[in-house]
Amino acid sequence: MAFKLRADSLAVAVGACAIPGIAVLALLAVAGDLRPVSAIAGGVGVVLAAFAAVARLRQWARSPVVAPEVTAVSAEGDLETVIARLEDSLGREIRERAEAQRGHRAVLDLLPDPLILLDRGLTVHHANRAARALFGDEPAGRPLAAMLRHPEVLEAAEGVASGAEPPVEIELSLPVPVARELTCRIAAFAKPSPDGVAVALVFRDLTQSKRVERMRADFVANASHEIRTPLAALGGYIETLLGPARDDSVARERFLKTMAEQVARMTRLVGDLLSLSRVELTEHTPPAEPVSVDVLIRRVVKALDFRAQARQASVDLILPADLPPVIGDEGELEQVFTNLIDNAIKYGRQGGTVHIDARVIDHVPSRAGWPGRARPVAIAISDQGPGIAREHLPRLTERFYRVDTARSRDLGGTGLGLAIVKHILNRHRGALTIDSTLGQGTTFTVYLPARD
Repeated sequence: MAFKLRADSLAVAVGACAIPGIAVLALLAVAGDLRPVSAIAGGVGVVLAAFAAVARLRQWARSPVVAPEVTAVSAEGDLETVIARLEDSLGREIRERAEAQRGHRAVLDLLPDPLILLDRGLTVHHANRAARALFGDEPAGRPLAAMLRHPEVLEAAEGVASGAEPPVEIELSLPVPVARELTCRIAAFAKPSPDGVAVALVFRDLTQSKRVERMRADFVANASHEIRTPLAALGGYIETLLGPARDDSVARERFLKTMAEQVARMTRLVGDLLSLSRVELTEHTPPAEPVSVDVLIRRVVKALDFRAQARQASVDLILPADLPPVIGDEGELEQVFTNLIDNAIKYGRQGGTVHIDARVIDHVPSRAGWPGRARPVAIAISDQGPGIAREHLPRLTERFYRVDTARSRDLGGTGLGLAIVKHILNRHRGALTIDSTLGQGTTFTVYLPARD
């Protein structure tokens, strides 16, 4: 009876002592983190269990039958201490690993170029701050195809992840929300990390350099085309003044006046080209400052009052008192409304009225391509001019496109005003719609994100 009691107690003690070490090893195996340090921690638990069992066996051999209850209490106390120490060690290791991961991610977030880390199944494990800004927030856990729908990049990433292809670099374009030109370098790690990261995608934004190249070519082509006519006219007038009209005071006065107009036209043209170039360079970086629309529009209308008086036109303003500010660049928005209101006065009916109506709306027309989630503020500028034929409307914001070339030049237009408006609104993540009815007038509506 005594031997059976000792054997049963020994079995219970060995089982109770072995549980901590086995539990540690099992938990680490399930967590997928059975590294050498972790294996040693679990092994220590099992060895301690064995020593405890042997010590208890020796104690039972020297003690009477009634002693197991007292010794069991002592053994349980020792086991609780061992378990607590192992739990502290495991918790400390987990916390250290989490701190290391946070530190690594903080370093990756400081990189200026977008970076995406994938496993071999092309699931996103981490995207740094630049990548989240480019492709959307919180991409971790999603497949790469849900973030970036570019067949060539996806095919290359799959080949690199499987080891079938070496590191590769691909050029790609992202059309929305603003057109971007990028290169993507895809490379696999020599050995996957413990959390499964095996592939890295690094993006480089080439938008600005590509735009500089295109603008240089466009400037040469457009400027040479538009400046050729006034230069030819200036050359002809100068030749005439130096020859047949040398002593003709009437002709000299008329020619000099025309020459001054041509010089003014070239000055406006060069100024608009430079303005357009500046806007295009910053188009991919949206502004973030609040701008009071009603104050801005009143200032523009006041500045253009002399032009309205020359055309005997009036300006009718409808600006609600509770109109919220918009997110934008005040100088660029002033240029937008100056262009549109000036056009409404110039091309509107002599002695007519220009209506300006601003309000907050719920939905932007689908054709406007509104990309934002903020409430839109709509500013409609309407004239009472002859109107524009429907076939011209889609091309009005193209560079140097004019419905009536002769009239536009006579009124001092360069053909770049609406192109500047379009690019400024693109930078502001806004939109523009144009509606016109022949014989009744034209309405330009600007949509800007409200700052709530």
